[in-house]
Amino acid sequence: MSDERGESDENSDPDTGYECEISIDVRLRDLDFMGHVNNAIYATFLEEAREAYFEDVIGVSLTDVGTVIASLTIDYVRPIESDAEVTVAVGVAELGASSLTMAYEIRADGETAATARTVQVLVDRETGQSEPIPSEWRRRIDGAGD
Repeated sequence: MSDERGESDENSDPDTGYECEISIDVRLRDLDFMGHVNNAIYATFLEEAREAYFEDVIGVSLTDVGTVIASLTIDYVRPIESDAEVTVAVGVAELGASSLTMAYEIRADGETAATARTVQVLVDRETGQSEPIPSEWRRRIDGAGD
């Protein structure tokens, strides 16, 4: 098992609205005492997919912009076994003035293991106040589903 994120595919799932999909390597430390991926690790999988989305679709690194997660919901469908091939598909479901609502599907061996949503707010790092999403981001997000 490796701890490296798999490669992403920008326009991986046009039928479902997910513009980006990555492969995840399940690590030994991700497992619980039952041999399943621990439920808290799912949030880390979402973070990796979100990072890939920002880089591949929007063209920015999350380390270079100020964003905060305002909301995170995960609906668990089934456990992920240690030897499963895991992918996470992600897309922007809603675009607000200063926020992005992102939708995710975590898959194990091609089957849905969980669905999730995050609301991410763009903030000014110095003031901590929300700021508008740049027009260039909007253009790239709107064009991602094409």
